[in-house]
Parts: sequence; structure tokens; C-alpha cells
Amino acid sequence: MDDRWLSVDEIADYLGVAKDTIYTWVTSKGMPGHKVGRFWKFKKEDVDAWVREDGAIDRLRTGKLVNE
Repeated sequence: MDDRWLSVDEIADYLGVAKDTIYTWVTSKGMPGHKVGRFWKFKKEDVDAWVREDGAIDRLRTGKLVNE
């Protein structure tokens, strides 16, 4: 099982969004992430649950869960 922490680049690629979108979601939409020094790190399972719980619902409804 791959239980490692993902970087902003990796989680953005996984979700198909821009890095700036990840930073916005972390700071204003409560996307689960942890600051390690000056870097943000993410657990894929936490992010998956957040998306399922409508964390990114505005993007999903408009079909804009893609790079901007």
C-alpha cells in the first residue's frame, strides 16, 4: 500500500488541477493538507474523502475540475 505524503505538484496532477488551485483550496475551502516546514503535504485518502464530501463541489458541478 502506498501510504506516502504527496506534494502540491503530485496532488494537483492527481486531481487534474493547477497548483494555484490546490493552494486556494487549502487556504479557503478547507482542503486537508499539512504544512511541513514551508511545504504542503497531502494524504491521498484525506483528499479523496474531502472531494467526496463536496469540498470541491463548485468545480465538479461546473465541470471545471481541470487545469485553469
